[in-house]
Amino acid sequence: MTGVSTPTASTSPHALPHPEGLVLRDGSTANVRPTTPADREEIEAFLGNLGPDSGRVPVVDEAEDLAVICDSSNPRQRMTLVVTRRVEDASTIVAVGTYARRGADTAAISIVVGQAWRGIGIALRLLEKLAVLAAHNDFRCFHTEARKDDHAILETFRRSGMLAQVEDAGDVIRLDLTVVPDDAGRALVEMRDRLYTTTSIRPFFRPRAVAVVGAGRDPKNLGHRVLDALVSNRFAGPVYVINPNAPVVGSFPTHERIADVPDRIDLAIIVVPKHVVPAVIEDAADAGVRAVVVITAGFAETGAEGAARQQELVTQVRGHGMRMVGPNCMGLIDSSPAVRLAATFAPIYPPHGSVAMLSQSGALGVAILQFAKDLDLGLSSFVSVGNKADVAANDLLQYWEEDPETDVILLYLESFGDPRRFAPIARRVGRRKPVIAVKSGRSGAGQRAAGSHTASLAGSDVAVEALFRQTGMLRAETLEEMFHIALTLSSQPLPAGGRVAVLTNAGGPGILVADALEQNGLAVEPLPAALQDTLRSFLPEEATVTNPVDMIASAGAAEYRRAAEHLLASPDVDALIVIDVPLDEDQWSAIEPELNAGIEAGRKAADRPKPVLACVMGAGGRARPVHLEGDIPCFPFPEAAARVLARVTEYARWRAQPEPEVPELEDVDVRAARAIGREADPGSTGWLSAADTRALLTAVGLPVLPGGVARDVQAARQLADRVGYPVAVKLASQAIVHKTEMNGVHLDVPDGDGVEAAYAAIHERLAIEGRLDAFDGVLVQPMVPKGAELLVGVSEDPVFGPLVAFGLGGIHVEILQDVAFRVAPLTRQDAEAMVRGIRGARLLDGYRGHPPADVDAIHDVLLRVSRLVEEVPEITELDLNPLIAGAPGEGCHIVDARIRVRTSS
Repeated sequence: MTGVSTPTASTSPHALPHPEGLVLRDGSTANVRPTTPADREEIEAFLGNLGPDSGRVPVVDEAEDLAVICDSSNPRQRMTLVVTRRVEDASTIVAVGTYARRGADTAAISIVVGQAWRGIGIALRLLEKLAVLAAHNDFRCFHTEARKDDHAILETFRRSGMLAQVEDAGDVIRLDLTVVPDDAGRALVEMRDRLYTTTSIRPFFRPRAVAVVGAGRDPKNLGHRVLDALVSNRFAGPVYVINPNAPVVGSFPTHERIADVPDRIDLAIIVVPKHVVPAVIEDAADAGVRAVVVITAGFAETGAEGAARQQELVTQVRGHGMRMVGPNCMGLIDSSPAVRLAATFAPIYPPHGSVAMLSQSGALGVAILQFAKDLDLGLSSFVSVGNKADVAANDLLQYWEEDPETDVILLYLESFGDPRRFAPIARRVGRRKPVIAVKSGRSGAGQRAAGSHTASLAGSDVAVEALFRQTGMLRAETLEEMFHIALTLSSQPLPAGGRVAVLTNAGGPGILVADALEQNGLAVEPLPAALQDTLRSFLPEEATVTNPVDMIASAGAAEYRRAAEHLLASPDVDALIVIDVPLDEDQWSAIEPELNAGIEAGRKAADRPKPVLACVMGAGGRARPVHLEGDIPCFPFPEAAARVLARVTEYARWRAQPEPEVPELEDVDVRAARAIGREADPGSTGWLSAADTRALLTAVGLPVLPGGVARDVQAARQLADRVGYPVAVKLASQAIVHKTEMNGVHLDVPDGDGVEAAYAAIHERLAIEGRLDAFDGVLVQPMVPKGAELLVGVSEDPVFGPLVAFGLGGIHVEILQDVAFRVAPLTRQDAEAMVRGIRGARLLDGYRGHPPADVDAIHDVLLRVSRLVEEVPEITELDLNPLIAGAPGEGCHIVDARIRVRTSS
């Protein structure tokens, strides 16, 4: 076979429990999975049918048996993946890719794609998939060969972003590829994934023809409602009804099968009983349908049996090269005037606009559409993803990223399918378009029992909050707040800073909004003297012109116009909130056009775009935009406007930061760390021994103190003599967590006799307690100079993976729980934000005679811990507690460390 598809960074290094999906260049899909011994006969037939001109290079020595290729049980030695599609109602192998160890960190790679399946990107996707698996198993380089005239395979390697070296070797070209691409290579992988995904999703939103499968004569039938929605909202294409039991439905002649329809159907909406869905998928595949929306329920939401049914369904769909929204969903909408697609049973059709929305809840989706319509919030598209068995947030984010009709993205999420892939996509999309999310399920009901400080602090919602902060997503507390933020972002420019001017005709609301602004991190500063003088020149004598600007109740339309113009024109103002408490509808009707004129004039005179938010209270108030050139969002209460402006400003600050990067670190021995993680004996508790813990931390360059573990008293004395007195002597035990309870910590030991006495005291206490079986020796370390006492830790979230924690140690972590969290991997900006983000951050800057801490060294520890848990997936918990940070330039010292790993049980 010839050496050469795209796993994401989230691809598991172990055997895949189910076939995964590959999205290909033409937007079609396929399944990929590791081989099993049962594949031998089919692989042999596949390879035999390739013929002598296939261009393949052998993947095994002639002496090796084909059964070796089919054994993917040990990915550290060999891994073979097969790509399958459904051919003649059967899952059929269409490509095979394999790597096999040929050196300490090198593997030979080979990929073959069947003749009929070439040219759609299978080889590239398979190469990328194999590369991620190989990287997780300590490989650094792939080696392969290709014939000189095999231009297609050579081009595949060139476009992979992994090519490191090319050598002309006579009849063949020898190629070396790096399994971990550089920044340029990663950019190529991301670009391919985005383009391929966008192509695969487009038929959902731009279908040429739609079939409704299961529309019945009863108007209450969901399929009939979908048909009504398509017709009544004037879908710009033909609609066909598939129903073998009725010749006519709603004046539409029906067809028994999709394949009977004379047009090419791009999108099929399926509303049939769950046991009929697989047969409809086969029919859709026969007709060349590219996208299906399965509204039918009765799948994973019903339990284990339904989940198995859903897995079979998604494997079937991908095997036919299709994409699927659902099952158990309410459909989708594209409001573009050129499309007007309402493929849903929802009775509401929203106004056209620039906001796209995903809802994981179908029932809530109806209410969401109604709320958007009531607020006059225009949607570009809406998708109810249901069980998101195939198409999910990751796919839709990438489609909307490229959609010219979408400027703002809304997500209502109940769960995450693949957060490891979601994070980089959301971060990239957020650089271009704001992403606002409501994530339900914030309670601690799912918090697991914890064995470390870090795990006990990491509640059920901590990882979600951390992920949103890292990706620049705006988290709304409620659906109402989400829509208010969307109204603002879809109509207003981003603020350049956090200085807000408040213009009002009533003192009370002005005070409320000023308080809310400052509580949310924005500044309501006194206006410059010259601007105050200008305002005094036309406002009543009783008016307050500092900030808030209270024009008092007698202020009329002219005052609003002039004040808004001057405030927006000032270089000392980044945003404006306007409050009006009208006495009656007539007063507001007079103010509104003048205010609009003042805002427009002020914006023209300003040196940069500035957002304006309004609050109209009492008579004439409304929770919809004030209409002007670029609608001004209007809120019923001033605090709501303040909170929304704060969130928008927070997003603007995030977007203005440099593109974050995960830094390269020196003195990191990944191979050694992975070997310890795999081979160390964690015993029954899962906690590593003190010696293995020290070795693992040292492998990634973390500041482990000199010393070590001594298993007898003489060795302990020798260690102490070597590191220098005074020393600390501590119990080393995998089984005993709280060592102080066993008299297991002796500090400031002055000499060798003291070391022997400490050793004897620890040994004697364990004997009294009957715990000598838990004695692994003693840990001898030098005493650490005083400094800031910190906690750095990791807890593995079951969905998001490693969650890194940072906080002050001692009572700050035990009682105040002053801890910041981020999801690994950390960027340098993440590490800096964690240190700045705790309430006690001022203590690290020096406080009341205490010197400042070495903050740069703290950042380095956080980044190395992140790298450690990324490279050693066996780690489930880690505590560096305490970590002592010295003064600037003195670095950090790990005083105590514990690491827990997965056990075989």
